[in-house]
Amino acid sequence: MGAPTLQEFQSQVSELLLRHRSLLDVVTKYSQSNASVNRAVSKSITECGCIELTARNQGFSEEMPLDQANRQSKSHMEGNLCEQCREVIRSEMGKNLFYMSAMCNLLDISLEEVVTKEADKCSTLGWFNLT
Repeated sequence: MGAPTLQEFQSQVSELLLRHRSLLDVVTKYSQSNASVNRAVSKSITECGCIELTARNQGFSEEMPLDQANRQSKSHMEGNLCEQCREVIRSEMGKNLFYMSAMCNLLDISLEEVVTKEADKCSTLGWFNLT
């Protein structure tokens, strides 16, 4: 069995959403789940140590061509997630996606349409999408 489509996932979330029918509740749970993703990533650095951060100025300038800026940009991350950290972060991202889907349901927004429109915007604007 393959992965569910975004529409199938959004429908599944709608069926499972019993306690959190209030938009305010879903918005705050979404925010909380986002913080949990950030915390899990931070713990992979500070507790596990499977990845390290060495952050410094990217060194971009207004005159720099975009392709050069892209080549010299860094993630500031060294190492790779261990399997345990990967699973924890994946789980937290799943909860985050659940509450995003729940918010879409309550606001009558198609998650698939959100992804499609963002992908179209990225295709059209390319690097300029981030400015």
